[in-house]
Amino acid sequence: MAYIINIETATEVCSVSVANDNDIIFYREETAGPSHATLLGTYVDEAVRFLREKNIAPDAVAVSCGPGSYTGLRIGVSEAKGVCYGYSIPMIAIKTLEVISKAALMSSATSIEKATLLCPMIDARRMEVYDAIYNTQLNELKPTSADIIDEHSFSEILDSNKVAFFGNGSAKCKDVITHNNAIFIDGVYPSAAAMVPLSTEAYEQKKFVDSAYFEPFYLKDFVATIPKNKVLNSNS
Repeated sequence: MAYIINIETATEVCSVSVANDNDIIFYREETAGPSHATLLGTYVDEAVRFLREKNIAPDAVAVSCGPGSYTGLRIGVSEAKGVCYGYSIPMIAIKTLEVISKAALMSSATSIEKATLLCPMIDARRMEVYDAIYNTQLNELKPTSADIIDEHSFSEILDSNKVAFFGNGSAKCKDVITHNNAIFIDGVYPSAAAMVPLSTEAYEQKKFVDSAYFEPFYLKDFVATIPKNKVLNSNS
């Protein structure tokens, strides 16, 4: 009976869960925006205190490893590494797009047919998204990639399959991907709750990563932007 701390900070959502096998026994979540640097440490401290009060030590830490927000991923992975080091326990890395897909399958608000393929989308910039294609057993059919969306995107797949699109990158694609087989599902996001069955399975299969050297899956290099006021000042 493993106790696993799950950490999700890859998008604007910050959440932490503690699971015993597949049962969630502790949960904290904030969806209002990127305040991970402030909230995550507090949530993890509360999770550790919750376990300590029951005389339980965590057996592993699972972290949503990307792609997603560069800053959010670094905060989440750094926190996971700290807990793993402090307790001398293994670290599990879960793909963020797989977490979003699991959230869609778990949601009582969605009815995804068995024949439907899943396309989780994370917002990048402009009309670019990070995406992948899974079947409903979460077998990866199209690997994670960064794609610029236009009216021809996924057309070959959509010609022969219903595809459910969801995640914070899907909203801007609704008016572009208009194929009859395209289904858009609102309100699906990565969470530490959706991580639980994935991290439990990974723990049972001993799919661990080296916490000392592990890096998030950024997919693309970080590009720093210059605030508009600084750009204007530099040109004056």
